[in-house]
Amino acid sequence: MEKDLSNYRKSYEKGELLLNNVPENPLELFRNWFVEVDTHFNVDEANAMTISTIGLDGFPKSRVVLLKKYTHEGFIFYTNYKSEKGKAIDANPNVCLSFFWHSAERQVIIKGKAEKIAENLSDGYFESRPRGSQLGAIVSNQSEVIVDRKELEDKLILLEEKYKGKTIERPKYWGGYIVKPIEIEFWQGRPNRLHDRIRYQLQKDYNWKIERLSP
Repeated sequence: MEKDLSNYRKSYEKGELLLNNVPENPLELFRNWFVEVDTHFNVDEANAMTISTIGLDGFPKSRVVLLKKYTHEGFIFYTNYKSEKGKAIDANPNVCLSFFWHSAERQVIIKGKAEKIAENLSDGYFESRPRGSQLGAIVSNQSEVIVDRKELEDKLILLEEKYKGKTIERPKYWGGYIVKPIEIEFWQGRPNRLHDRIRYQLQKDYNWKIERLSP
């Protein structure tokens, strides 16, 4: 079975990205772009991002997770520390995040190092989650092989009874990572495939080197 996709064409014409109008700090540009996309473009879950890690088998692996906070230090998401991605990050904290906002014709690609956030911050976020999501974090031994879905559903029923009327504490194997960027590239689609690409690279003095890349 095969399908030729060579005739799929789209002209990108919704914006521009020029060196003379970008801020010195890429986190400021990310904030501006995120607010614009979330406010003015019809994007479901603008905080959905792809995280790529190097697995214990030596292969890269990408999956979509949800960005839960961005700060002047970096990008925060939550997961099971014992999951495949958690084990990969423990072995090699170098990761890549990417956002693709199709309706805005924009991409952001972030290289950085992931590290666990403080436990009290993970506690605070866990407490803010819906009760079902809290229980889900306990039910799932993320990335482990299971027999069928019923195994999860039966475990959830038991936990609902166990924690009925009780506070659900965050399991120690579940929490947040912050990805502290060393390089961020912003991509704006342009006509004739002459896209705008601006790259920020963190220097030893903690200033950012800004360059335009050929598309």
